[in-house]
Amino acid sequence: MDRLQAMKTYVAVVESGGFTAAARRLDMSLSVVSRVITELETHLGVRLLTRTTRVVRPTATGVAYFENCRRILGEIDDAELSAAGAHTAPRGQLSITAPVLFGRHYVTPVVVEYLNRYPEVDVDCLFIDRVVNFIDEGIDVGVRIGPLPNSSLQAIPVGYVRRVTCASPAYLARHGVPATPEDLAQHTIIQTTGISTLPEWRFQRHGEPLPIRVAPRMSTTTNDSAIAAAVAGFGVVRVLSYQVADEVHDGRLQLVLEDVEPVPLPINIIHREGRHAMHKVRAFIDLAVDTLRSSPALNPAR
Repeated sequence: MDRLQAMKTYVAVVESGGFTAAARRLDMSLSVVSRVITELETHLGVRLLTRTTRVVRPTATGVAYFENCRRILGEIDDAELSAAGAHTAPRGQLSITAPVLFGRHYVTPVVVEYLNRYPEVDVDCLFIDRVVNFIDEGIDVGVRIGPLPNSSLQAIPVGYVRRVTCASPAYLARHGVPATPEDLAQHTIIQTTGISTLPEWRFQRHGEPLPIRVAPRMSTTTNDSAIAAAVAGFGVVRVLSYQVADEVHDGRLQLVLEDVEPVPLPINIIHREGRHAMHKVRAFIDLAVDTLRSSPALNPAR
């Protein structure tokens, strides 16, 4: 068994989510891919994959082996590039993920600069407001907002955001500025499921959590539509500070109830490569960390 080829085949199966897709990606027959994986499992003496009629997923042991294989293959690629004198030029495919509006406002400029610097790299961006499984969706680097669960992913803090409550100046002029969270019962509420599907907004008073039930007149699945409704003067909305930074700066929205905001949420760049990340991953992370940490909207204490 060619162990290096077996590793490449296994990584392709996990990233592609199946044997057929991996066979197309590797330009191999389905039977050869299946045989290589069987021989690899026999050689290791463990089951790496759980097979069903619809999907192929790595076992717990298979996940750890997958991560090690990607690291080893990445180091081999870097070693070959270095030996060829091309170690200063990342190349290949890079996949990144971030929440929709954060991706639009903060990650896209980083991607554009990265692509201009490294013309031999192509980038796939998955901007979506849900937690993405890095292995299932083949992601290299991501941005997460909020507390991180325990995992094998590496995290680099780059800033924080607040959960803010706001409305247009015209709306507040007509209906008054809420002085306490309880006053929201007298206001028109715009609810976005981008933060929570629960009919309550969480505040903090004197260091203690303060949940307030709300009765939204408008509920929407996208943050940008909720923000647009608030800018139009329809009601009060609860979003993350970066999502309305421009609107607040321009005076189209006004923050309220700032003294009872909950604890800010951390922003982290996460990846799965550890200290031995491939050159293309390290180069993107270095650029993203420098750019995001220098943003006043994400690091207002600077």
